[in-house]
Amino acid sequence: MKLDLYNQNGEKTGTVDAPKEFFEVKFKGGLVHEALLRQLSNGRNAIAHTKTKAEVRGGGRKPYAQKGTGRARQGSTRNPHYIGGGVAFGPRSNANFEMRMPKQMRRMAIFGALTKKAGENEVVVLDSFKTEKPSAKTFAAMIKKLPVKQDALIVLAEKNVNLEKSARNVSNVKTILVNYLNIKDLIKYGEVIFLKDAIEKMQTVFAPSVK
Repeated sequence: MKLDLYNQNGEKTGTVDAPKEFFEVKFKGGLVHEALLRQLSNGRNAIAHTKTKAEVRGGGRKPYAQKGTGRARQGSTRNPHYIGGGVAFGPRSNANFEMRMPKQMRRMAIFGALTKKAGENEVVVLDSFKTEKPSAKTFAAMIKKLPVKQDALIVLAEKNVNLEKSARNVSNVKTILVNYLNIKDLIKYGEVIFLKDAIEKMQTVFAPSVK
């Protein structure tokens, strides 16, 4: 598969051969959905927390005698059926939402999503981004010149301080290292812009898991 190559001025300068092991993979919706659920679940924090009857303050004394009152026996006013008592089976802050998925499956979901986007002309390659100092204005002007109609995910081979700071204040744009490419961002952002060296680095990062 060929991907269009652009320079910083938005001019098409040629094409780049996209590795078929990353951009010619069958898209499987079920696999992508499973990978997305895993990522969302593993990023979830348990916030809600209720106390059990053992953790609620008070209730140490038996409310009334065991026998002779004609009422049901009670051991504590902090039992769940009492007002102010503990909660039975309530949410706890130590809840574990972790989901597991083999690395090979996770990566095939990413490659399938990349293939789908490339087939819909939603992936372009940028040869480089050069600026003496971070400039959101320069970056925004470049984005307008590129064939990008939606929000964009910029994939870098390595940290680029000027580019990352330039993109920080531009709405609907996110920069990410190729090492951290993930299914959530691929689904969230409509367009993907690879720096040319990021395409090359994919061979190093992902090739060991590709058979």
